[in-house]
Amino acid sequence: MELEIINHDIESMVFGDTTGLSGKELTINHDELKTHLLEDRRIQDIDIQIAVPGESCRIGVVFDIVEPRAKQTGSGSDFPGLLGPFAVAGQGSTHVLRGSAVTVIDPSAFPGITSKMLEMQGEPAAASPYGDLCHLVLSPKLLDNSRRDAVQNALRMLSVKASVYLANVSQGVESDDIDIYNLDQSDTDSRAGIPRIAYIAQIHGHQMTVEVDEPILYGSNTEGMMPMILNPNEILDGALVASYWVMRVETYFYQNHPLIKELLRRHQSKEITFAGVIVTVAASKETDRNRNCMLAANMAKSTLKADGVVLTKYGGGAPHVDMGETARLCEAMGMPTVVQVSDSSGDRKAESAMLFNYPEVDAVIYGGGGDTGWDVGPPERVIAGTPEVAKVLKNLTYIEGGALCGVTNQQGASKIRATVY
Repeated sequence: MELEIINHDIESMVFGDTTGLSGKELTINHDELKTHLLEDRRIQDIDIQIAVPGESCRIGVVFDIVEPRAKQTGSGSDFPGLLGPFAVAGQGSTHVLRGSAVTVIDPSAFPGITSKMLEMQGEPAAASPYGDLCHLVLSPKLLDNSRRDAVQNALRMLSVKASVYLANVSQGVESDDIDIYNLDQSDTDSRAGIPRIAYIAQIHGHQMTVEVDEPILYGSNTEGMMPMILNPNEILDGALVASYWVMRVETYFYQNHPLIKELLRRHQSKEITFAGVIVTVAASKETDRNRNCMLAANMAKSTLKADGVVLTKYGGGAPHVDMGETARLCEAMGMPTVVQVSDSSGDRKAESAMLFNYPEVDAVIYGGGGDTGWDVGPPERVIAGTPEVAKVLKNLTYIEGGALCGVTNQQGASKIRATVY
């Protein structure tokens, strides 16, 4: 399975008469895009704005961030099972508008413990992986009295439709910047003695109840899901999107998954053999947890023939337990593990930092940011879903790291690491 990523760098985003790509400038026909997105009858109106790096601008509450991508015509399905027809993702050619993003605002959300925002200038922007992108910001108005899950589903469809719309401007545009991802081995590709490494990744935590129409993996809401094996290309190419809860992960992250890209790079340089990805969920019931942990560890050992395993968790505290137990089982089967955990030390003490403690699981990457924050002043511009939210965002004097998209990512994208002194 070979995936060709055709990169088109974007350094400027403007509105104009025609949607198109000229060098590194993306021009968007505002009215044409609005008409396209209003085809969804659940959306009454939509405000479309552009935010650029270094601008005095604050954005919230963010539902999701998606990188504009579109399959080369005839090369596959865009967001299969969600937007496009079912097809295996991760193969063929995909155009990417690198340096840009579609950011969707949730008009029914209010700033709080699980809400997210973007800051486009200063130290907060530098701490986020999204602070240096050109953002097309969509703030829709949904039909009055819409159910919460209907609002969220409309936002999800809005995000991927806009993403593909923008990226389609690159159809037929040549680029010399192409990335090839391929795990296939030829008959002459000897990997004897090279350690096989598997990646076990949680893609949702079911302490957060999913909606029936909540698409996460190939359009499925992952309810009742047991561990399954994916080619890493599938995750990079639209098979997976963030859940409605957006717990410290955005769809943009999956599209540019740094841990997967690093494992692929090391595979290509023959430092390791990347055996594959096992996707799983953090369960809400103990029986489901025990089953999933057992199956994931056994898949890594028996099916992928892994010599070692890397594990990451979904957002929240409870998923630590599932990851820790899976790692313990892998260690018992003779597969050394590396796990990445999130900062849970609300009192800033080392003894409060971990939610599991197995002596054999002793290679731990400890991501930080949860107790980080910045003093801020009022921005010149606020993009929000309602005047009430705009007022709250405008008057903020301090922003916690956990409130900014991407700062406390728990799967390899955070720029901040916790240190024990």
